[in-house]
Amino acid sequence: MKTLLAVFSGTGNTKRVADRMALELIALGGEADVVLIRNEAPMPAIEGYDTLILGYPVHAFNAPKAVTQWLKKLPKAEGISAYILRTSGEPSKLNDASGLTPRRMLSRRGFNVKGEFVYVMPYNIIFRHSDGMAARMWQAVEHRIPRDAKVVAEGAEALKHVNLVRRAAAFAVRIEHPAMPVIGKTFHASRKKCIGCGACVSLCPRGNIHMKDGRPHFGMHCVGCMACAFGCPEDAVKISVLNAWRVNGQYSFDGAPAEDAEVGRYCRKMYLRYFHESEDGEDIKK
Repeated sequence: MKTLLAVFSGTGNTKRVADRMALELIALGGEADVVLIRNEAPMPAIEGYDTLILGYPVHAFNAPKAVTQWLKKLPKAEGISAYILRTSGEPSKLNDASGLTPRRMLSRRGFNVKGEFVYVMPYNIIFRHSDGMAARMWQAVEHRIPRDAKVVAEGAEALKHVNLVRRAAAFAVRIEHPAMPVIGKTFHASRKKCIGCGACVSLCPRGNIHMKDGRPHFGMHCVGCMACAFGCPEDAVKISVLNAWRVNGQYSFDGAPAEDAEVGRYCRKMYLRYFHESEDGEDIKK
């Protein structure tokens, strides 16, 4: 079996999970290629692949606009199985609605959509998780990937049920899609901190940033992935009206995982349930 993993990843969390999935599929005797969904990247050839895995981080209970735009250009392919791999900062079931539009678009292009896999990874906006929480999240990924990869290798089904409440919540906050290009246009770099290194330009998967007179300038194609603010080595990028939620700097996943008692109050029950079900070999079915 040959699998193509097409991944949109701003700060690298989703790609990290996709890379781990690819390694597991190879360990099971298959072939796997990971390609990034970026503005300058050509559309990968689908021919020759048995399975497509579409990966993305959830943005406000929806798939990022960059993903839906990419799916509009995806060539039709009959008989190829498709799965969705998504990451989110919290294990809320409201995130399940993010798969609805990609599922529909893939089906219209002839793909046989069979399942979705959910992984919690640390926030790149809103607030910064502790490195202990990041390590616990990665530990959960390591527990889930082997059984999820087996589902893909066997061509089994693992679709999520999405009720009306989750659909309505996703629809209500989909305003992010038209809003982010406007908000992103007002991103700027601090004159005191910016050193003109251009890291934000290379990190942006949308090609939305260019350097002028030694400083970054932001265009109208932002989707809110936060790669620029998260990856700035000087923490110089200010994200306009969202700046109170800015998170900067890579997480460490290699330390000691947080114990149950160290999980904070924010969505505490959700996180503990996700961690325990990951570690016990179960999954959130409903």
